[in-house]
Amino acid sequence: MCVGQIRRALRFAACAAMAAGMSTPTAKPWIEAISAYTPGKAKSDDGRVLIKLSANENPLGCSPHAAAALVDKGASLARYPDPASTALREALGAAYEVDSDLIVCGTGSDELLNLIAMGYAGAGDDIIYVRYGFSVYDIAARKTAANVIVAPDKDYGTDVDALLALVTDKTRVVFVANPNNPTGTYCSDAEIARLHAGLPGNCVLVLDQAYGEYLEDDGPAALELARQHDNVLITRTFSKIYGLAAERIGWCYGQPGLIATLNRVRAPFNVTAAGQAAAIAALGDTDFVTRSRQHNAEWRDWMAAECAALSNHGVKVIPSWANFLMILFEGNCSAEAAYNGLMAEGYIVRWLPGQGLGSGLRITIGTEDENRGVMAALRKILEANA
Repeated sequence: MCVGQIRRALRFAACAAMAAGMSTPTAKPWIEAISAYTPGKAKSDDGRVLIKLSANENPLGCSPHAAAALVDKGASLARYPDPASTALREALGAAYEVDSDLIVCGTGSDELLNLIAMGYAGAGDDIIYVRYGFSVYDIAARKTAANVIVAPDKDYGTDVDALLALVTDKTRVVFVANPNNPTGTYCSDAEIARLHAGLPGNCVLVLDQAYGEYLEDDGPAALELARQHDNVLITRTFSKIYGLAAERIGWCYGQPGLIATLNRVRAPFNVTAAGQAAAIAALGDTDFVTRSRQHNAEWRDWMAAECAALSNHGVKVIPSWANFLMILFEGNCSAEAAYNGLMAEGYIVRWLPGQGLGSGLRITIGTEDENRGVMAALRKILEANA
């Protein structure tokens, strides 16, 4: 039988099998239960490009040194990157005063969050996260077939007592974003230490500090907790204050056993050569980081004050320690109406009914013009709906 005849026979067999009602491939039930991550939009529903305040990106861009480093790596595109991100880990160790051998880098902190769940939980185990937490935690947990346990919040933030009440001998991972995304809340160092003290030793506490650099003290207490204990992991990213979201670079710090696990399951060559070079350059430009932090603090306070002035329209702001505000709509104008109204005015923000935040909008702190413009547009919408 020639090759063509074989191919035709195989196609005939496949069609016959389908006609006989044989099932097609189906995903595992715990994979089917995943709601895919939905990124912040950049366009309106009718395709217009809008001013994007939906993804918590740095409105100042990135360090010019980082941008230059990206260009410089163009000559080495044919070569695989350093699989261990050695120079980047050494730069991170120096910048954050931690042992570079206890750092693993990833394709954004998202990859690392997924690897932690994969490395420490499976069918029959529990993974806990806080209601209104980062949506990737749910995805990471479900990928492993673990039981997803959602702890009640306290004022849209972390409630340590509620978390501890859900811990059992099946608990393997607890995810806490601090500052929290998407609400911007912050759990004190003392409360985080109390949470850790209440967890069993075989449970990994993951402190997601994607927005840690926006804290006035840069969040060193979390790193110290990971330095002292062998069941704490800190994740951070270059996507936020460093302005390198396009390059997808994250890092994780913890004790040797934890880091060894992540290195076993991470993808090879998971951080590009250009990304590694840009991240190293970004770490060296402390002036850019300081300027970004100051800009954020100034305009976050200004926008919060503008919202406070609109309280007679039922607007309420959750205090934020990150580079965005979560604004709640409790008056005549709904969050959905405000969301659509802002799109009509040329701004795209984040509406999150899928995370139980249908009454709120998350608005990234932008440039001065963007901040003034979006608040003027919001005032106009609220007054029209009064």
